[in-house]
Amino acid sequence: MAEIVRTRVHNPEVIAEAAKRRVPAQSVVGEHGRVMIIAADHPARGALGAGGDPMAMANRGELLDRLCVALGRPGVTGVMGTADILEDLLLLGVLDGKSVFGSMNRTGLAGSTFEIDDRFTGYDAETIAAMGFDGGKTLTRIAFDDPATPSVLENTARAVNELSDRKLITMVEPFISRWTNGKVSNDLSPEAVIQSIAIACGLGRRSAYTWLKLPAIDDMSDILASSTLPVLLLGGDVAESEQTLARWGRALKIPTTLGLVPGRSLLYPADGDVAGAVDRAVDLL
Repeated sequence: MAEIVRTRVHNPEVIAEAAKRRVPAQSVVGEHGRVMIIAADHPARGALGAGGDPMAMANRGELLDRLCVALGRPGVTGVMGTADILEDLLLLGVLDGKSVFGSMNRTGLAGSTFEIDDRFTGYDAETIAAMGFDGGKTLTRIAFDDPATPSVLENTARAVNELSDRKLITMVEPFISRWTNGKVSNDLSPEAVIQSIAIACGLGRRSAYTWLKLPAIDDMSDILASSTLPVLLLGGDVAESEQTLARWGRALKIPTTLGLVPGRSLLYPADGDVAGAVDRAVDLL
């Protein structure tokens, strides 16, 4: 941690140099044709909780340690995060041979009155390309009763266009979201997830480089039959790790599913064993 701080103060240009030296992944898809990306962009939305601890992700050194453990496990193909986290990982030298995705929109702060107004304040396509990364990720929540939704869709389409023009992947995470008692909740019914997929697939002037990041619910057969775009399954709550593993296992048997992109459920498992949690997920692939 001290060395990272000294570098940021005295030699910030080293971060760009580390990006240039990084050995890229030979393919975004792993050697067995599957993808296992560790997600670490939650803190930038002010979402620091994991399991029963509302400040689990608040200690950056501990988070980086857990990420280093996860990225060192066999079968893990990449990482997704915001610039602060990915630059720390570059300085630590743990991104060689991994695919890297930059998180693009983080303005919809957890619990805020403007949560749906999720503007793009993170990575842009130009920087993702300049850093030698593989693509970007958008959170695209669609709330029919919130006037901010059209701008969310427009900005997601712009991200798809700008990344695909550079032959880079856009990982779109769509939800049908609703305001209930002043809070945003995501509708995880099969009908709502299918509707979100239909909307997300049509964003942008081409879809050749668009992937979907979807929740794993109990019955994924109809959901995964609703599109030909590659699908990565996101993680569940830490407390539901066994149920999540079972859902992943069932969904991974369907051809549309390319792999997994979990975060807190593997970085902060209930038993504290990050390596064991990652290995159990990789075994499903």
